[in-house]
Amino acid sequence: MKSCLICDDHAMMRDALAGAVQQAFPEANLTEAHDFPSAWIAARARPDLIVCDLVMPGADPEAGIAGVLAAAPGTPILVVTGNDDDALLLRLMQAGVAGFLPKSARSRVIASAITMILAGGRFLPMGRRDPPEAPSKRADVAPMRLTPRQTDIMRAMALGQTNKEIAKAFDLSPATVKAHATAAFLALGVTTRTEAAFKAREAGLI
Repeated sequence: MKSCLICDDHAMMRDALAGAVQQAFPEANLTEAHDFPSAWIAARARPDLIVCDLVMPGADPEAGIAGVLAAAPGTPILVVTGNDDDALLLRLMQAGVAGFLPKSARSRVIASAITMILAGGRFLPMGRRDPPEAPSKRADVAPMRLTPRQTDIMRAMALGQTNKEIAKAFDLSPATVKAHATAAFLALGVTTRTEAAFKAREAGLI
């Protein structure tokens, strides 16, 4: 990787992300943006990768990320987030975001996410017992499949358990549960828990 744009409205977070990227890719030329308007301008330079906070001044999260995608078509975007809105993350993934990174991610996780994305994959934070898996962009035309962990989480959601309850039950972080749920929603072609439970049961997946 020769170039990377890092976008975050907090200087400390920009520094942390820059340090992690520089450690893994010392040859990369880093540029920074502190809000969505400056991110849109900087993205026009078409860096090899964009690491962008989901919530920044200048636009709401969905419009802000859409602007980054439009400014740098073809450039993979890794979104840094603490957001629990599964429907929003699903829409962003369908729009072309390459992956999501928890704000609490350590340097080695950031490096793994970037490596996977630059190789053409998608990154979702996984539990330590799960293999990395990228959801299909065309789940509507492919056979519906869920990983074992996604199946467990869909069963728990069907019983009405919250993300925090599921995280505690399976020894996962809430962010990891959210990531699995988002991938499962994408595979099932739904946006809500109720729809997911109904469709998964209808398809014999849970």
